[in-house]
Amino acid sequence: MADWITTKEAVKLSGYHPAYLRQVIRSGKIKAQKFSEVWQIDRGSLLAFVKMMGKAGKKRGPKPRG
Repeated sequence: MADWITTKEAVKLSGYHPAYLRQVIRSGKIKAQKFSEVWQIDRGSLLAFVKMMGKAGKKRGPKPRG
């Protein structure tokens, strides 16, 4: 059984920007489902994605400009 969290909780948990989370959800890399009018994200799927990105050396957050 999935442990569903709100996108707001997912942002806090992952550190990713909401727009990026939506992009990852659309690509199918994170499981999400719409309950009524509210999107919910599967916590386990999100944590697995964050871990995978960490192992791949992908840093979170905006890249410095300069």
